[in-house]
Amino acid sequence: MKGMAQGKVKKQDSEEAVDLNPDDLSDDESVTVTNATDSSDESEKTVISGGATMNRRMAEATKTPPSIMMLEGPAGYVGKQWPIEKSELIIGRSMTSHVFVDDKSVSRSHTKIILKDNDVYVMDLESSNKTVVNDEAIPSMTTVKLKDNDTIKTGNVLFKFRERGSLEAHAHERLQEKSERDPLTGAYNKGALAQRGQEAFKRAKLLKVPISIAVFDIDFFKKINDNPNLGHPGGDFVLKELVSVISTKLIRTDDFLARYGGEEFVVILFGSNLQQAVEIGERLRQTIESHTFVYNQETIPVTISVGVAAKQPEMSTWEELFAVADTAVYASKRAGRNRVTSA
Repeated sequence: MKGMAQGKVKKQDSEEAVDLNPDDLSDDESVTVTNATDSSDESEKTVISGGATMNRRMAEATKTPPSIMMLEGPAGYVGKQWPIEKSELIIGRSMTSHVFVDDKSVSRSHTKIILKDNDVYVMDLESSNKTVVNDEAIPSMTTVKLKDNDTIKTGNVLFKFRERGSLEAHAHERLQEKSERDPLTGAYNKGALAQRGQEAFKRAKLLKVPISIAVFDIDFFKKINDNPNLGHPGGDFVLKELVSVISTKLIRTDDFLARYGGEEFVVILFGSNLQQAVEIGERLRQTIESHTFVYNQETIPVTISVGVAAKQPEMSTWEELFAVADTAVYASKRAGRNRVTSA
């Protein structure tokens, strides 16, 4: 925290105000910084954690790219944050947009965010409802430089811009990641699956590209938990190891792995047809069967039953696609488990 101004602070366990440099704090010590203009206002006090933990978080935050976060908009998207890491980022209602916004007040290609030489600019793309920065509509096809905390309104949807290295953006990024991940395995959770599945299904439908999913269960998982030498810790180990193996060996860049039940998982295979999905499902099955799971010096045999389905022209929702694949899983189980069934 070099470079932070010194000032009057109160240690948490003392009412005494002292001159203190936050760099001098121990790892577990924190202070409350009081605004010099009005020490009676509790809202002007900031708690600063000192030592290695704070220094590490500050270092991590400096690597955080600039970003936009949705403040108002469609349910399920409010609070979502998009990093600005490419030279251009399009906000729009088109499924090809980098920031897809499913709101009729937003044009198909509404606004462009431009990253150039570490500065960020915004441009309205001749949208129907204009692009508004800090309550002022900007001219179409003209770049306007953004500053930290600027608001950007596209139709009825409101975003906030955070500059590179923003502590708030870094904290929100960590919170967003945590809210979308299964805490045990690190795979995406059921809520993230529902949102990503619907979005991917719509995108595939509009772009006329294939989309498939592979749903799988761990066979006889209850026997692992009921084994007195393994118990639930052994079951947890299997779940974590399985996700680690799949994530490192089998998941492609555009694939999406989620845990949606106790021992139930799904992989969204965007751009894959049924034949390709079956091949991927078979690789999943073979890889898990051949992998050695060892917990407390005991080898645990692990296999999975897989159900695969591809979007068909008559399907209109993500839920329909998922239901077909889920039914195929039960067909694999009825046929003896440790196999792939396509529907």
